[in-house]
Amino acid sequence: MAKQRIKEILLIIIGSLLFAVGINYFAIPYRLSEGGVIGVTVITYYLFEWSPGVVNLIINAILLVIGYKFFDRKTMIYTVIGIIFSSFFLFITEDVGHQLNGDTLLAALFSGVFVGLGLGMMFRAGGTSGGSAIIARLANQYLGWSLGKGVLIIDIVVIAGSVFIIGQEKAMYTLVAVFLGSKVIDYVIEGLNNRTAVTIISDHSEAIRQFIVANMSRGVTILEGRGGYSQNQKEVLYIVINQQELVQLKQTVSSVDEQAFVVVHEVRDVLGSSFSVS
Repeated sequence: MAKQRIKEILLIIIGSLLFAVGINYFAIPYRLSEGGVIGVTVITYYLFEWSPGVVNLIINAILLVIGYKFFDRKTMIYTVIGIIFSSFFLFITEDVGHQLNGDTLLAALFSGVFVGLGLGMMFRAGGTSGGSAIIARLANQYLGWSLGKGVLIIDIVVIAGSVFIIGQEKAMYTLVAVFLGSKVIDYVIEGLNNRTAVTIISDHSEAIRQFIVANMSRGVTILEGRGGYSQNQKEVLYIVINQQELVQLKQTVSSVDEQAFVVVHEVRDVLGSSFSVS
């Protein structure tokens, strides 16, 4: 339990650093904005040169006081840690960025990746960076939105208001960064362990099962099925494999039973020690 807690806290700290790098190294030097609270802090930096780290800490402290009752004790503690470290890294990395080659689109892409990775790691550990992340967690709990979708919607609202400060072109680049960041958040939370699930309905299921076990070294789940029209009983095979193995499996099924019904499903993440990562 203690090791898990340490791992989660380290994940929040590393995520906070990546988040700060995305803002100070890629967004601000190109006069891009962001969504949510951090977008507000960036705008105040452009207008008044107020420290993003300090402003981020103040605004998030206020939001935390308002929203603390919606979180359990662990999430609350981890969120406080996320706010403190993200504000700290925003403060110590101020003015470290500079325009590399004047390519605003490239900066927007890297900003989205770094911010998305940072927020995703904090979310995955069970905390948030505060601000829009707090609101996104509420939307996830009560509206069923994914965290990435919640952050995206909130960010779009803030970016729309930033048009009057950074201009329409930079706001559009910012929108690209935020959209990419929301996708990265979902991938980090749900996992990058992409696999393919295959459902096979065949009159020769035993021959197909034997090939999978003997030649692909994969386990197979056998389900009992019944045709909705024919009412005939059939075995349904379910297997999770690497995407590279899909061609081999399809060729094998086709050679055994050309009439087999095969459905391929995208799998975002696989948990459990019974599935080899090879």
